[in-house]
Amino acid sequence: MHTIKTIGVIGTGLMGAPMARRLAEAGHRVRAWNRTPDKAAALRAQGIESAHSANDAATDADIVVVMLSSGPVCDAILLGDDGVIAHMAPGAVLVVMSSIPVDTARGQAQAAAAAGIGYLDAPVSGGEKGAIDGTLAIMIGGEDATYAQARPLFTPLGRAVHVGPAGSGQLAKLANQTIVANTIATVAEALLLAERGGADPGKVRDALMGGFADSTILKVHGERMLNDDFCPGGPAKWQCKDTQTAQALADDLALEMPVSRLVNGLFEDLVAHGDGDLDHSALIRELRRRNGERPS
Repeated sequence: MHTIKTIGVIGTGLMGAPMARRLAEAGHRVRAWNRTPDKAAALRAQGIESAHSANDAATDADIVVVMLSSGPVCDAILLGDDGVIAHMAPGAVLVVMSSIPVDTARGQAQAAAAAGIGYLDAPVSGGEKGAIDGTLAIMIGGEDATYAQARPLFTPLGRAVHVGPAGSGQLAKLANQTIVANTIATVAEALLLAERGGADPGKVRDALMGGFADSTILKVHGERMLNDDFCPGGPAKWQCKDTQTAQALADDLALEMPVSRLVNGLFEDLVAHGDGDLDHSALIRELRRRNGERPS
């Protein structure tokens, strides 16, 4: 088992902050940076050091964890002569846990390898609650030896599965997000059908649980839809980013995914109507708009 001495965490937002806390609670030395300094400084009470820059967080760290908002943002911080990779110690491991395009992950892996740095793309599913509870599903792409080196990192964060070479983690995450997005749309339609038909949608949801239509989406997001509780655990704008990425990849592969294309359009409209900062379960608001209702 490899020993991890210092972990640099770059990005301490909705997901990064609770993940950094769990790593510190597990006994790792954690040094964190966020572009909004107050977010990183708020973690000092948990024994997490504040770094002055992303490069400072990465210097001399055994592992650098990146949890930023998009592929372009990751590339801007990681790549180049003065990027994070250039400041990492040879033999260290870069773990990008952001959801980014597959080709972006593969490009970062090549840049890391050229610098003598290990690379894993390790996107997660489970939202803020999963990050807080340490129950994230972690999908990992990269070399076997690099995964073995970084494996202790993942234990406090959730359940890690090594799915293949660099980029495979992002492919798994796109598959995950496709299922999540399409199921959110289906659950929203089903609840609206019950409501418009004159049934109590809450009781219909109760009746469905335990049968073949049951799912985490029906349990968790179905309840959110019924209660109009859209405080973001996973913001709709991030879901939209992922559905767009999945659709772009499908187009590149000449793969027709008609259901996913339609759902991507629904999320794009939801964001365009100003609901991008709401939870992705707020997709029901877009369906209400399409049916002539004014969302509450």
